[in-house]
Amino acid sequence: MNMISVSSSNLDAVGYEKGTLYVRFKNGSLYSYSGVPEYVYNELVNASSKGSYLATYVKGHYPYSKIG
Repeated sequence: MNMISVSSSNLDAVGYEKGTLYVRFKNGSLYSYSGVPEYVYNELVNASSKGSYLATYVKGHYPYSKIG
């Protein structure tokens, strides 16, 4: 799975594979969010504010795990 760098004050990179969204934050922590539709990943990548999109449409909507 490839992570792509994003322009954000809080997020460093994002990736997507088989329904799982991966988010690496600037502090180095890595989270996976499961059951995420691909369109949500695409909207996150294209959002003007990645952090706001993540907080509004991902956090609290999909189960997550801290993996690093």
